[in-house]
Amino acid sequence: MANETSVIPPSVYEALVARLGPQRVRRNVPLAPYTTFKIGGPADLFFEAHTRDELAEAVQIARTLSIPYFVLGLGANILVGDRGFRGLVIRNRARACRLLPGHRLWAESGAVVYPDLIETAVEAGLSGLEHYVGIPSTVGGALWQNLHFLSPPPKRERTVFIEEVLAEAEILTAEGKRRLVGPDYFRFGYDYSILHERDDIVLAATFQLSPGDPARMREVMAANLAWRRERHPPLETEPSAGSIFKKIDGIGAGRLIDQCGLKGTRIGDAEVSPRHANIIVNRGQATAAQVRALIAYVQQVVEARTGYHLEPEIRFVGEFDPPAENEILLPNHAAIRHPDR
Repeated sequence: MANETSVIPPSVYEALVARLGPQRVRRNVPLAPYTTFKIGGPADLFFEAHTRDELAEAVQIARTLSIPYFVLGLGANILVGDRGFRGLVIRNRARACRLLPGHRLWAESGAVVYPDLIETAVEAGLSGLEHYVGIPSTVGGALWQNLHFLSPPPKRERTVFIEEVLAEAEILTAEGKRRLVGPDYFRFGYDYSILHERDDIVLAATFQLSPGDPARMREVMAANLAWRRERHPPLETEPSAGSIFKKIDGIGAGRLIDQCGLKGTRIGDAEVSPRHANIIVNRGQATAAQVRALIAYVQQVVEARTGYHLEPEIRFVGEFDPPAENEILLPNHAAIRHPDR
């Protein structure tokens, strides 16, 4: 059965396994390896969907059986609690993509923006997606947050958004219907879509691209990757969830944090990146409790010194332990390590 703290009754678990298959549903699976932060406790139940039909079926079954569920893509932009997730985590591995007539590219929602989507487009001489190279995201995640990047180089005069090339998407609605919807359905904004407010699941998306020079597109990709390397800690050696706090109009959250001298501030193995102040990195064995404590400390200091309240951009998933007693946030507390001390 699922672990002792599971909210899933034995009869419900048995019904789930009967529908999804006993070899497909795994129990007590640590989630840390499936996130870019490399943090997170176990999921009671874990299922990998390899097609959009399997994804839709798993979500529908979870809804029918009233099992709490979470659809996991690349695991970026989230922090999973140390106690894990009480319910079913559905890992979206639906990665099929294909070219369509009229310079269109269709992809399932688990397809990775880079390399899956971008390489398919560039090799076909289709432009519009190359700007997003290096950003860890699936197609579903890209629509969730309206994926964006300051491009094209070298001037980088405007932010380009994934909504600009979205033609339509297939979704499973919160009401359980599969629908094709246009870009207007998502009510896109900066780091926002209607998916933040509705329990719709993106199953696939079609992008309207335009003919382009593959050599020029690869120049843009190389320039954007170099630009990111200069400003962002590498996920391979410094795991993170990406930007922690939402953008503040007129002034970046990272700039405020930097102005407060908080780069390099640590609680345990959670550290405000010395390279990018709006990113917290895992220096080895960081816990979700440490990350949340550091987030709260940064908020406290920035608000006290600048008057701005920083709002988290990342999603908090699952159950969280409170900070340990030696990590309670007090000014100049020994558990908080500042870069100049």
